[in-house]
Amino acid sequence: MIPKETISRREGASPAGVQGPEEKDLYTCVHCGLCLPACPTYLLTGLETESPRGRIALMRAVYEGRLPLSPLVARHWDLCLACRACEAVCPSGVPYGRLIEHTRAQVLQRLPRPLFHRLGEALAFSLFLRHQGLLEGAVALLRLYQRLGVQRAVRGLRLLRPFPLLQTMEDLLPPIPGRFFRARGQVYSPSRGTPRGTVALLAGCVMPLLHAPTMRACVRVLVRNGFTVVVPRGQGCCGALHVHSGRLEQGRALARRTIDAFMAVRPDAIIVASAGCGSTMKEYASLLKEDPLYREKALAFSQRVRDIHEFLVSLPLVAPQTPLDLTVTYQDPCHLAHAQRITQAPRQVLQAIPGVRLVEMHEPARCCGAAGTYQILQREMSHRLRQEKLRDALATGAQVLATANPGCFFQLESGVRLHRLPLRVAYVVDLLDEAYRRDGYPKEVGPVS
Repeated sequence: MIPKETISRREGASPAGVQGPEEKDLYTCVHCGLCLPACPTYLLTGLETESPRGRIALMRAVYEGRLPLSPLVARHWDLCLACRACEAVCPSGVPYGRLIEHTRAQVLQRLPRPLFHRLGEALAFSLFLRHQGLLEGAVALLRLYQRLGVQRAVRGLRLLRPFPLLQTMEDLLPPIPGRFFRARGQVYSPSRGTPRGTVALLAGCVMPLLHAPTMRACVRVLVRNGFTVVVPRGQGCCGALHVHSGRLEQGRALARRTIDAFMAVRPDAIIVASAGCGSTMKEYASLLKEDPLYREKALAFSQRVRDIHEFLVSLPLVAPQTPLDLTVTYQDPCHLAHAQRITQAPRQVLQAIPGVRLVEMHEPARCCGAAGTYQILQREMSHRLRQEKLRDALATGAQVLATANPGCFFQLESGVRLHRLPLRVAYVVDLLDEAYRRDGYPKEVGPVS
């Protein structure tokens, strides 16, 4: 271990106000190499610098002053998906997710970035993701862009081809629903019997706008299983995208807002249908451990957070009665399988639906290449990983490719659409809701307040 008194003199040591990786985390890795077969970027490149232990070695070298922090070094960290597959197989318990988040925080504050990048980041992270009303307005404009036929013309004439970043973002854009799902403090309750309890549902930022029908499906599924569902007012982005990209202070601010909104309704459980959001919300206690006002609140909050599949199978689930007659393969979202260690619950939900035949991919837990903003900023690697995933899914002969995370959905659906593949991409919850509705369960469950 490095003598503590020498840390502040190193070139790589964090200057005042910049939070880098913690020393104890950096020196947990023993370089055993068991992470290599689990790392998607290492498997595609064969390069040690694109592996978890290689990236940690670079972190150590910068921290110890043996290597200057430069764009060339940061490029290896940028290419990391932060999928945390390495954590799931690490015998030493290296907290790689925390390491990469704190390293990215340090890079953001110490390395200059092009003006165009900084403007884009400011719009996305500081404006739209922090103010749900502005994000909703922007998505409403995109809905007009689709409905007026402009999107069809842009895609047909390939007008964005000279602008790869915009082209990637446009490719990922799914059909936008006619109605958004807004968090207004509404309450939904079962029409019969005494409720089994009260749960609070995260609407979040992107899902209520681009996947509003899935959010309504979540409500119907929870009510069908006997729970009163509250959608707390005052919520929005939970900060997951900020934390994963190294914007820790912005993430903490959004975490505080989320805690206040949800704990005010005192739910028995806090239900999340987005794997990336769920993993971050379960780690609020770590994120806010230095905050004396929110440390205990964050711990109480995190202890209530449940992924929707995790929650349903613990009840147990009310099984549908009408068969769907579908062959389904399931893709494990990284932040569900590796960060939350939840793999069986979504499969158990699928297996509870009559007529669903679940067939496994060869590598269902290999990252699809979405990884939040990665699918936009690391286009080439993201596309390579998507191709591998879709090839694996097609080989199963499945009709439906099911997932449990919006980023994965955007990534996979865009690949299916662009390559005109015979696959339907769906959330697991959508399939369960479809089965309930075939049983005659009401399509819509109106709020009681």
